[in-house]
Amino acid sequence: MHTREEKMEAFGRFLDIFDELREKCPWDRKQTNESLRSNTIEETYELCDALIKDDQKEICKELGDVLLHVAFYAKIASEKDEFDMKDICDRLCDKLIFRHPHVFGDVEATTAGQVSENWEQLKLKEKGGNKTVLSGVPSALPSLIKAYRIQDKARNVGFDWEQKEDVWEKVKEEFNELQTEIAGMDKDKAEAEFGDLFFSLVNAARLYKIDPDNALERTNQKFIRRFNYLEDHTLKEGKNLKDLSLEEMDKYWNEAKAKGL
Repeated sequence: MHTREEKMEAFGRFLDIFDELREKCPWDRKQTNESLRSNTIEETYELCDALIKDDQKEICKELGDVLLHVAFYAKIASEKDEFDMKDICDRLCDKLIFRHPHVFGDVEATTAGQVSENWEQLKLKEKGGNKTVLSGVPSALPSLIKAYRIQDKARNVGFDWEQKEDVWEKVKEEFNELQTEIAGMDKDKAEAEFGDLFFSLVNAARLYKIDPDNALERTNQKFIRRFNYLEDHTLKEGKNLKDLSLEEMDKYWNEAKAKGL
């Protein structure tokens, strides 16, 4: 691994190159917060995809792309005399020190759980921090991740199941309520109950230390692999998927499953 000096030199080189691009490249020069926003979202998802695949080369590459966007926003702000990269780093450092009194102060915290609880309390106290427990959950988060974050923040102030096993009764209750509304053909109420069921399942995942977004993505990828197998073998035999019966499709699906796909 590289020394601190080598890392600082590389970061300085990056900033020098970026500054020159912002000054001389027509595309880089015309970028704004608004034009970059959708690309930032895309780059973040590409990083997440690399993380899920545990592809270290891709993770390194995508982290660079995300860092480029951080530099872009810092540069745009500095051109307006609002803030620059130093301000970003200083503010982050101050926040990290403030929120880690068990490292930089005299607070005791020997477990990750205690650190999380202290973190939420400190966020409520700090200047410009969250005004309420749930105000720190970004409204633009995908619903599945947002549900997990909501529940996790509520847990940090003591609003949680006393025994994690009790959550399964809630899951059963929500499932039964969903079945009732589906049977009654009330679409609006059924949608609301579906949401309640999802929320309770996310809660169960959290309690059992399972990341629901990772779990669902694993299933997504598994379905893609098996469906691709089904489609590939159908085409190889000169058949059309639409012409196959469900029983014939199941045959290929089970073959894929048996192969560990």
